[in-house]
Amino acid sequence: MKTKAKSCAEEAELSSLSIDAYERELRLLQIELVKLQRHILCCCNERILVIFEGRDASGKDGTIKRVVEHLSPRETRVVALGKPSDRDLGSWYFQRYVAELPASGEFTLFNRSWYNRAGVEHVMEFCTREQHEDFLVTVPEFERMLVRSGIRLIKYYLDISKDEQKRRIESRRRDPLKQWKISPIDEQAVAMWQKYSQARNEMFARTSHVVPWHVVRANDKRVARLNVIKHLLTHLHYAGKNEKLIRPDSEIVFPYAESHLQSGAIVK
Repeated sequence: MKTKAKSCAEEAELSSLSIDAYERELRLLQIELVKLQRHILCCCNERILVIFEGRDASGKDGTIKRVVEHLSPRETRVVALGKPSDRDLGSWYFQRYVAELPASGEFTLFNRSWYNRAGVEHVMEFCTREQHEDFLVTVPEFERMLVRSGIRLIKYYLDISKDEQKRRIESRRRDPLKQWKISPIDEQAVAMWQKYSQARNEMFARTSHVVPWHVVRANDKRVARLNVIKHLLTHLHYAGKNEKLIRPDSEIVFPYAESHLQSGAIVK
């Protein structure tokens, strides 16, 4: 009962899915994730890298938590790098990320990634225009090298509305257990909404042709989490896959296309 009460408190969000239905489906999907990891370790030793990007408060932490919750901690790694050191600033931009790439049999998830340079670094002017442009030119070739080396790379962008972002940031301020999630950059996220949209759109347009972006409509956290897991499982091979269970909703997770910006499927 304590676990259920805690879950209800954590999930005090408006959702089209009841907490009971969500938890039942999540458990079944997490069993599929365990099947996937067992297959990777026993049969193919794949190297899987999943990138999660999105605006502040878009739900990256919660989604990643549900993906890795029951996986082996030895072969599963969550990477969330902090502010670059002076040494990092004097090195090749991708260098500190290369050190975190998965080895054989590992499942690695990046909670933000090298795409910081296309988003927050660019918007907040932590990098120069030349560095931003060089990144957009270079990153497709960098990712092409990763794919050629055998890494399975999948990229998700969690997309939320301005009103939802504002509500979530306000909720963090009120919650004494989420104070670590508040930063000075978060305070400016809503005020700089349009600049972040412009940066996101340019990132999509220029970095989707080698490894495509998958957009997740994430206003409803429960639905978004379930569909990210389904989409991930659909795109990876493993024995005993429950094809019916893991079929994602194409209205929730879909590949980036410029038409989605024009239609409003991606928040403007």
